Amino acid sequence: MQLSLVDEVPELNKIFFLDVFAKSFFDSGRKRMRLNTINGQSVPQDLKVSCPSKLVAHYPEGTIFKLDARLIRRGNGSHPYFVAVNRSNLQRAIEFFDLNLKVQNGLNYEFPKKREKKDKL
Repeated sequence: MQLSLVDEVPELNKIFFLDVFAKSFFDSGRKRMRLNTINGQSVPQDLKVSCPSKLVAHYPEGTIFKLDARLIRRGNGSHPYFVAVNRSNLQRAIEFFDLNLKVQNGLNYEFPKKREKKDKL
């Protein structure tokens, strides 16, 4: 659920957003892992998220993270972007646990089957 603090504090004018989901990708231009927002949220898709690359680099490309973010609008024709708030505590999104597990173990990963209990006579 996206929650903008603008509802609570109108003078902020939608600057802070809670529970933003972002997916990691390898930026070949900068030669490091970066984050982009994902589709299906109340924030635009493919907005860049600024965060420490050393935290994102520990996980494979395609891992989804959940973070709180601040919207930065520079003007002069540049695109807006997010800056992760509480940057040192960036964690994978528990809501996407199955997807993140598949990404980390390979996309062909099959989840372990639960053992069936045998009926006792």
